Amino acid sequence: MTAFLLRALVSALGLWAATRWVPGIRIDNAETLILAGLLLGVVNAIVRPVVILLTLPLTVLTLGIFLLVVNTAMLALVAWILPGFHLTGGFWTAFQAALIVWLAGWLASWLIGPKGRIEIHIHRP
Repeated sequence: MTAFLLRALVSALGLWAATRWVPGIRIDNAETLILAGLLLGVVNAIVRPVVILLTLPLTVLTLGIFLLVVNTAMLALVAWILPGFHLTGGFWTAFQAALIVWLAGWLASWLIGPKGRIEIHIHRP
């Protein structure tokens, strides 16, 4: 549960960064931002695997690049469900925002580790 909440917080931080860098994406307040992070986590845990399974041939054909479109669709779904999360630039706005959220999640996974705990690696010669 802690790992999910930590990843939802990271998603919220990625969404916050996207609102700063991508024109056409707006989140009304901090409460909506936290809810968007939580909802994105739930959507990524429940809906995304089904969508990936259904689009597996296309994902294999594009060597995985189609997963960016799937991530974009998940972000657009969250914006559609959650009032106060506005996505007004179309596909490319959602695509840019999804890239920023993905980058934030990737960096957090690198720092946090797969089990949701902060890990410190010491390399000794």
